[in-house]
Amino acid sequence: MTDVAALIRTAGDNLRALSDSAYPATVDAAVSLLLGALQDGHKLLVFGNGGSAADAEHLCAELVGRFVRERQPLAAIALTTNQALLTAWSNDYRFDDVFARQVEALGQPGDVAFGISTSGNSANVVNALRRARERGLRTIGLTGAGGGRAAPFCDVLLAPPLTETPRIQEVHLVTYHAICAALDERLLGEAPSE
Repeated sequence: MTDVAALIRTAGDNLRALSDSAYPATVDAAVSLLLGALQDGHKLLVFGNGGSAADAEHLCAELVGRFVRERQPLAAIALTTNQALLTAWSNDYRFDDVFARQVEALGQPGDVAFGISTSGNSANVVNALRRARERGLRTIGLTGAGGGRAAPFCDVLLAPPLTETPRIQEVHLVTYHAICAALDERLLGEAPSE
């Protein structure tokens, strides 16, 4: 039988260890990059596969909609949602370029490309980050230990030192929620105490 309590303790231990490391400063660097771009009228393009695709959509929902506090919508687009494009491009050309193609179409210098991959080695994520760099976009990678092949193409690399996919994904959720909370605070000021 699965020891649920042990899994919860493991997630807590991983988050505690990260909170006592340089990781929060790196998250803060990502927040600063995003805030500058969004305040200058640029947009965020987010992408990943599988669970990371769901994370891309979740992050964009929090930014376009709201996280905790009411605010103006922030320009964020998940490149995982156009099923016609995803399937047509992958069928007719290559799945490895399905996000890079959208970066070409939608990305402008000053925008931010945010690639999510637990391994950091997903070819379509790496290719999109590379294309973003070529087009003058800023780049953020959210990966696991070391950043994989995505690392050289990231202005800010968020790479918790974990190698097991579910444990990485647990940290990813907390990471992008922390980004949303920090963006809200910087845009709106500190939340009033209750």
